[in-house]
Amino acid sequence: MKKLDKLILREFFGPFLLTFAVVEFILLTQYMLKYLDELVGKDLGAEVFGELLFYFSINMAPVALPLAVLLSSLMTFGSLGEHHELTAIKTSGIALTRILRPVLLVVGLITVGAFFFNNYIVPKANLKAYSLLWDIRQKKPAMNFKEGAFYNGIPGYSIKVNEKMNDGQTLRDVMIYDHTKGGTNTTVILADSGEMYMDFNDTYLVLELFRGNTYVDQSSSSYRNSNEQFVRQEFDKSKLMLSMASFNFDRTREELFSDNKMMKNIGELSVVTDSLRRHSQREQQLYAPNVDPFYMYFKADTGQVKNGLRMLDKKVARELPELTPEIRVMATNKARNIKSFTASYVERVRNTVREANNYEVEIWRKYTQSASIIIMFLIGAPLGAIIKKGGLGVPVVISIVFFISMYVMSILGEKWAREGMVSVGAGMWAANLILLPVGLFFLYQARNDSSLLELDFWRKLMARLRRNKL
Repeated sequence: MKKLDKLILREFFGPFLLTFAVVEFILLTQYMLKYLDELVGKDLGAEVFGELLFYFSINMAPVALPLAVLLSSLMTFGSLGEHHELTAIKTSGIALTRILRPVLLVVGLITVGAFFFNNYIVPKANLKAYSLLWDIRQKKPAMNFKEGAFYNGIPGYSIKVNEKMNDGQTLRDVMIYDHTKGGTNTTVILADSGEMYMDFNDTYLVLELFRGNTYVDQSSSSYRNSNEQFVRQEFDKSKLMLSMASFNFDRTREELFSDNKMMKNIGELSVVTDSLRRHSQREQQLYAPNVDPFYMYFKADTGQVKNGLRMLDKKVARELPELTPEIRVMATNKARNIKSFTASYVERVRNTVREANNYEVEIWRKYTQSASIIIMFLIGAPLGAIIKKGGLGVPVVISIVFFISMYVMSILGEKWAREGMVSVGAGMWAANLILLPVGLFFLYQARNDSSLLELDFWRKLMARLRRNKL
């Protein structure tokens, strides 16, 4: 490897690793904010949060790579141009395409690696991430008694504590409604004070109550065989054991989530897509036989006569006016039935086609996200050579503009593909195909030492246009 290649690669790898880490952090933070309310207050521990962040960071990597390559290539070649190193290299007779070659080869390897990463690693990470997120959602928030408010987190009990001491264990003025035997408020426990603590490896919450009374309403269905309607029991000390099983963090089998399209690779997605396409075609072919019973005299698909229909003779024709109202009602009802059946049938077929499109979108996404990496390089590298600005100022602004443009076009193309407005392949590749000529245009301008982004270039262009008008 020549010294020139080493110099350029050394200039590229530093910004690339930095920008990738920053972009990954920003995207991960933005994504996790959607689930913030479901994560806090559940006492999950750092290990669970770390595992969730790790899996979602893998999910964000294919999105972060194009922006990281765009920004780092802009910074690299902008910095080389700013310090006149790019000019010196060109002066020695080396073409711009030769200067870009080492980074282009590295970006090509990143593109290929991103494809396999997106196809095999990301689906597994999605399976683990979303199954873990599901379990977190199902877990109850950590137990927290608030003074003066009822706490209903423990099944079968409503507990109110008017005062909780600073030690977190001593309670004052405790009221407990026991619903474990059915009914509403059939058993009420009042105590002047109490203590709470965990026991049996944190599987039970112990409420040790002092100086109180237990009130039992025996008029409910649970106590109908008793002679007394109301019982009061006084106690100096009473202990209540409450199971904490409902607060356990249980993991669901990951296989239950494996049918989602985000958890499948291209081979698995293709199988599902082909199955849905065949099912849709079969449903369309079966429409005519299914709707045929609604027609009494003609076949639905051909209009041929059935059920021995014959032409009306003159006698029947003369009597037809008397039969017209009855015939009209019958025809109207049949028309309504056919319309209702057809509408539901068409909607079912459309849903099948839309679902097939959704799976095919995921197939093409794995290709387009990888291809966008090299597209972003073709935009960023020559553009950096043109603007001759390094650092995090101008390159960041330009990168954001192009990334947002690519993102918006990708979203629109994906939406049109899902709805069947365009073919799925065309919709998914639209953003890359639109930006590719832009990158080639910048490459052409940079190769010819164009001053495309300088004010003098536009002043001369406007002056030339005015002369041509004259």
